[in-house]
Amino acid sequence: MNNWYSVSLGDGIMAATPSAEIEERFQRTFNAAGKPTAMAVFIRSESEGRLHCEVIAYFSPAAVDVATTFDAQPCPKPVRAGLSLLAGDEHAWSVLFHESAL
Repeated sequence: MNNWYSVSLGDGIMAATPSAEIEERFQRTFNAAGKPTAMAVFIRSESEGRLHCEVIAYFSPAAVDVATTFDAQPCPKPVRAGLSLLAGDEHAWSVLFHESAL
């Protein structure tokens, strides 16, 4: 249960719909699980030299059930820089990125 998961949500404009779907599904699962602090979804716009940014959703290991619903694939833990919390408790930052500086 140490794997993070990621999935592309498309470019910045197209990412709104899948982001909302992830938030909705996550919230149901999060509430049913008792709102664990380590369960979260983060997003980041990444360009990697491309003309348009691609929005990537990163699911914490505790969000694996939601991640698999959206066909997310295992990935390395993302670096904190540039991430935004899409869904989960604000305390997820300190639980999941405790070794990272703000």
